Amino acid sequence: MYKVLLRPFFFLFDPEKIHYFTFSLIKFTSKIPGFTSVFRSLYKVDDVRLERNLFGLTFKNPVGLAAGFDKNAVLYNELANFGFGFIEIGTVTPKGQAGNPKKRLFRLKDDQGIINRMGFNNEGLNAAIAQLKKNKGKLIIGGNIGKNTDTKPEDYTQDYLECFNALHPYVDYFVLNVSCPNVGSHAKLNDKDYLEALIGAVQSANNTFKKQKPILLKIAPDLNNTQLDEIVELVAKTNLDGVIASNTSTDRSNLKASDALLQNIGNGGLSGQPIKEKSTSVIKYLSSKSQGTFPIIGVGGIHSAKDALEKIEAGADLVQIYTGFIYEGPSLIKQINKAILLKEK
Repeated sequence: MYKVLLRPFFFLFDPEKIHYFTFSLIKFTSKIPGFTSVFRSLYKVDDVRLERNLFGLTFKNPVGLAAGFDKNAVLYNELANFGFGFIEIGTVTPKGQAGNPKKRLFRLKDDQGIINRMGFNNEGLNAAIAQLKKNKGKLIIGGNIGKNTDTKPEDYTQDYLECFNALHPYVDYFVLNVSCPNVGSHAKLNDKDYLEALIGAVQSANNTFKKQKPILLKIAPDLNNTQLDEIVELVAKTNLDGVIASNTSTDRSNLKASDALLQNIGNGGLSGQPIKEKSTSVIKYLSSKSQGTFPIIGVGGIHSAKDALEKIEAGADLVQIYTGFIYEGPSLIKQINKAILLKEK
């Protein structure tokens, strides 16, 4: 129904406007008696064989929603009814910020991709916490954190620490987002020495809590092998809990979209099918180079159960969807979970 009826209608409108309309629609239908039961019966797969135990957490299934969809943690309770095993909120920054000027979200229909340059638009830390206090405990929640755009380089770490300390009671794991291509002045975040210092500072803060929370690093899909080697070394040196591979890409190679269209769109991070192979390659390299010594969450171009299985076979312990969720609809979650069960028989 989604691909035949809803998606053609949704795709008639501006991507960002329809995103918020969809949120309102899900909120509204979820309040109608019986509808949440319908959603769960249509999309959820409950099977103990789908459970995954990673960094001290038990995931009901390995299919999650990537950060960027529910930035302000306003819809995670409702989205849980679609069968996700975990949902990552954010990216959250200390202060609310408008992000980059609109128009900043674009569909590449022929490529089944999306280009965005949102710029960490979110309502800020306090707004996210207010929403997370409404958590009904349906599934694991990750907190994706970043810095404000106007923060000076010498204060980057403080932004991450402010988010980490405030969100600590409300999320199950953290993701340090240092690889988004849509935030100005982020060069320092790609520096190995600074990353080591940032991770160390966040881990020191983590140790002040009675119960520590897992900390993961989200990396770009455009890293070369030398840079990926550095990531493996960094994880080993800092005892990070895992890596999310990968974020969006700045590469525009081999797209069906015309040069004129791409030039008109301009800069931004590319997600969806066009980065599928690149993301899978990064996962495979990290898993092989590290000999599987740390968990990997695979994301990038998952539009089918086959795509998800490829990520898992490459070395991903969990997978996340975002653009595939927009193009394929909520049935994708069920398809992936059923395919995993079939493979495990």
